Amino acid sequence: MRILITGATGLVGQGVLHETLAHPGVTQVGLLGRRDADIADPRVQQLRVERFDALEGVAERLAPWDACFYCAGAPPLGTAEPEYRHVTYDLTLHVARAFAERNPQGRFLYVSGAHADPASRFMPLRIKGDTETALRALPITSVMLRPGGIQPAHGERSPHAWMRPLYTVGAPFMGLGVRLLPGVMTSTAAVGRALLALAAMPEPPVVVENAEINRLAAAR
Repeated sequence: MRILITGATGLVGQGVLHETLAHPGVTQVGLLGRRDADIADPRVQQLRVERFDALEGVAERLAPWDACFYCAGAPPLGTAEPEYRHVTYDLTLHVARAFAERNPQGRFLYVSGAHADPASRFMPLRIKGDTETALRALPITSVMLRPGGIQPAHGERSPHAWMRPLYTVGAPFMGLGVRLLPGVMTSTAAVGRALLALAAMPEPPVVVENAEINRLAAAR
């Protein structure tokens, strides 16, 4: 498989990249992002852009890919609604449209969030729900993953300094939650393995909730 990943320097993206490179069937990995990932692997191509709505510099390298793992996003806490909508909705759709145009037989797998719903009273969930709806309308197979709490599995660190102490303090509880509450907690490793399973699935589901993420990861 040839996999394009966005957000590989983020906490979830780091774990997804780790699992992707560990998969024996992955022959090529493209990292679309604003910063280069610190990774040395001959299969990896760095597709660096200043903004996700300015892809002209890497347009010729946006194909051919079998799947795009979209892991980029803004923190739901501390991000004003206009910026959150721009990052979550506008930029995601811009990348998805560019990917769909160049890879019509490919898969676009979006890491959304639990309870995403266009009718939600909560701003982040409402915007993620709007994004899912727009992705479903594209002429390409799209899959929405809805993880709940996500435990770093390989020592991943959040790129947002203010969030790192939260993960440090919460690490023991998150590990316990993954074991005892598989319907609401998962890990970066499980998200990566589920993405890989869905990318290879002949007819993947449109929506994958947290419990199914863990089930797919365990089956790999």
